[in-house]
Amino acid sequence: MKRLLFLLLILCTLLPAGAQVRVNKDGSSAALYDDGDTYTLDRESGTFIDGAGNRTTWGRDTTKFKNKKNIPIGQFQWVLEPRLGTVIDAENNDTVVHDFQKWNATDGYAGEYNYLANISSPRLSRLYFDRPNDPDEFLFLQPFSFFRGSLSNFRFTNTKSPITNLAYHSCGNRQTGEDRIRAYFATNINKISGLGLKIDYSYGVGYYYAQPASMFGTTFYGYYRGERYNIHAYIGINHMKMGENGGIEDDRYIEDPLSLGQEYSPGNIPTMLSQTWNRNHEQHYYLSHRYHLGYSRLIEVPDSLKPKPPSAAELISDLPDSVQTVLREDTLARRLAVDSLMRAWNDKQEVPKEFVPVTSIIHTFDMSNLKHEYLSHNTTRNYYTDLFYGNGNQIADLTRALSVRNTFGVALREGFNKWAQMGITLFGTHKLRTYQLMDGQGGMTRYTENDVSAGGELARTQGKRFHYNASGEVWLIGEHAGDLKIDGKTDLNFALGRRDTLLADLHVCYMHQIPTFFFRHYHSEVLWWDNTDLSREVRLKIDGLLRLKKFGTKLQVGFENVSNYTYFGMQNTLHQGAKAESVLPTDFSHSVGVRQAGSVQVFGATLAQDLGWKFIHLDNQLSFQTSTNQDALPLPKFNLYTNFYLLFRMGIAKILRVQIGADMRFFTSYYAPDYSPAIQQFAVQDANYERIKIGGYPIVGAYANLHLKHCRIYVSFRHVNAGSGHAFLVPHYPINPMTIHFGLSWNFFN
Repeated sequence: MKRLLFLLLILCTLLPAGAQVRVNKDGSSAALYDDGDTYTLDRESGTFIDGAGNRTTWGRDTTKFKNKKNIPIGQFQWVLEPRLGTVIDAENNDTVVHDFQKWNATDGYAGEYNYLANISSPRLSRLYFDRPNDPDEFLFLQPFSFFRGSLSNFRFTNTKSPITNLAYHSCGNRQTGEDRIRAYFATNINKISGLGLKIDYSYGVGYYYAQPASMFGTTFYGYYRGERYNIHAYIGINHMKMGENGGIEDDRYIEDPLSLGQEYSPGNIPTMLSQTWNRNHEQHYYLSHRYHLGYSRLIEVPDSLKPKPPSAAELISDLPDSVQTVLREDTLARRLAVDSLMRAWNDKQEVPKEFVPVTSIIHTFDMSNLKHEYLSHNTTRNYYTDLFYGNGNQIADLTRALSVRNTFGVALREGFNKWAQMGITLFGTHKLRTYQLMDGQGGMTRYTENDVSAGGELARTQGKRFHYNASGEVWLIGEHAGDLKIDGKTDLNFALGRRDTLLADLHVCYMHQIPTFFFRHYHSEVLWWDNTDLSREVRLKIDGLLRLKKFGTKLQVGFENVSNYTYFGMQNTLHQGAKAESVLPTDFSHSVGVRQAGSVQVFGATLAQDLGWKFIHLDNQLSFQTSTNQDALPLPKFNLYTNFYLLFRMGIAKILRVQIGADMRFFTSYYAPDYSPAIQQFAVQDANYERIKIGGYPIVGAYANLHLKHCRIYVSFRHVNAGSGHAFLVPHYPINPMTIHFGLSWNFFN
């Protein structure tokens, strides 16, 4: 790495003619919202290259690299803010080598998610302030955040040369194991446009009976970032199928198997359901484009970047020999010739100009289509409390949803003159949503909602020290008329002498909105509600982050007050003859309902500290949080993640990076949300009966992580302490036994 940085430093000081450097107008690097206010200079002539502020230095000139050994390697990535298509610089997570063994962990990088044990299964973060602010209007998709990435997190890539990343992850055998194959390809068409493709396939048989998960996703994107016109296109298609077993029949199969007469392997433990599946088929189409209006102005080029005028000898050296002979003998003629040639040289010099965008016209189109199916055959007798129609042993529920959003905006750009210290954007949105639910007669009931909203945004993105973004949106017409959302964030950078930099972020959000559609309406054979009287949720959230860049300290603190908190809750019914204090799933029939709590306050704080001495490292993250209503919003008091490892290099040239260590995940016990297969959602446990606590159980792992040039490899052992304790992340869904995982990722440049 040191050699690479040294080489880059030399290249930056010895760039030939035509080499480009990208800076802000104040000389700093790109700000958080990189949206067209930077420019590129030719180091020798100072010629302005791209007035829209696009990073053109990564484009590839194939005529210069015929020899494979000279293929340029380099890329940068960005994400989009979906509403207005604002470009935001992002890190390249696909090539991160540190802690690569955690990349394919469904429970998250710090083990902060509860999930159903199998890869890609539904999950829910135990850390409240890591949950999304706005719930997905298609609620069935929200628990699949591990496999299904949202548009706001998708990374567009500009690359010096075409890049392909292939990754493979494996665990277990054909009867119990899991596999994931991922391919990512990105290439540039020219310096300001490119396209790419991602294919992702995940399949897990599951260590427990009747719990396979099969996911297949494809993503295609393209972009053009010109001086006046920008466009981004995105297509994402996901097919997600998951077997549902309803959890195990008795937790003693895990906690105390000898009390049941014998020990059972995970695959032989009886489960509540079999031959039951949830299927989600999603299509997402997105288009964002904007046109910049502005003017061109001259650029003051530093003397160091200006072309050096040729000497008299250089000017006449290209003349014919006979003319040069005459000029040597005639001093006056020589002087006149040199003056003429110098004027001609000056006339050929282009005056560097830059395009200054003043106003941008914006349009974004966003369409999502969902087909959700719930299929259950040979259902356990009396598993469901209600049967609204059909045959309870042959359930076939179908739900469809379509959302089409168009947003039009006009932006007055930041920085087009010295008085424009912030950007101002006004926008209007029309959103059409249609839903189709079962009608109980073999047909479908259609619901249609049309909403019109208007809003504005103020943003300062230039400069080194201080940036902010404030936006507001109000819904004027439609089902959501009267809804309001105000969101503001700011970041500051403070230099603490020469030793460190303090980064401070503050975020404030206020929302006043009706619950999403599937809280208000849902029809199936076993679940049915039409809640027309739900009150609007009112949320006020304040959270901030302090980070010492070099010292490795991070503190995040948040507070949120929610009025009319809306959530799913289990509604169990005790079977006749069963004991009232029973916690066995077999003693109850199951249902789910929508509930609202009057008021809930949540406070949370997370402290992360990375420590290191030579090749010894210890990374720690401790979270504290509390909820004023644990029946409606249960949260564990403490979450701990600690990672101890050795980090060093091996080999003749020390090019092999080695990370060997062990980590532990732990959280205090609490009444964690249960999981309902019928709606594929997490729902709080029914407080009318005895409830199950999970937690208070450490989950220990060990790993070896290797990196050699463009190849990353890991071997990890997860849950090495399996065999005792209450090993559950969701009530009645035990953690997988000890498993051995292998992963490989390789980058190819051509």
